[in-house]
Amino acid sequence: MKLKVLVIEDNKQNMYMITYLLESYSYEVIQSFNGIDGIQRAKEEKPDIILLDIQLPEMDGYAIASELMKHDELKNIPIIAVTSYAMMGDKEKAMEAGAIGYIEKPIDPDIFVSQMEAFLPSHLVQRSKN
Repeated sequence: MKLKVLVIEDNKQNMYMITYLLESYSYEVIQSFNGIDGIQRAKEEKPDIILLDIQLPEMDGYAIASELMKHDELKNIPIIAVTSYAMMGDKEKAMEAGAIGYIEKPIDPDIFVSQMEAFLPSHLVQRSKN
């Protein structure tokens, strides 16, 4: 069974790269290009994992993570921040908002999926690469 990953990312090139990498490891990818849509997609799709950019239009990733945590059916979905924010305190701020992990951009295609999986409970790791 494929695990569903909701990717909330406004940059099309980043979205393409993340989608390609996850699909090559047999994850099903749900794409969202802004926070409002991302929250709605999370409610509708109930993904297994959420990859969340922090720097988004309209609503930043911190607000999105906080909003997701307010919903009982979503609050146990692991959120991993994937962001170019790398200032002191940004990682802590993402964790306080509800993220369980933090991956800095630019992502390294050779290790991105293993970085993501390192933050997940073992039952959510998609082990086979096509």
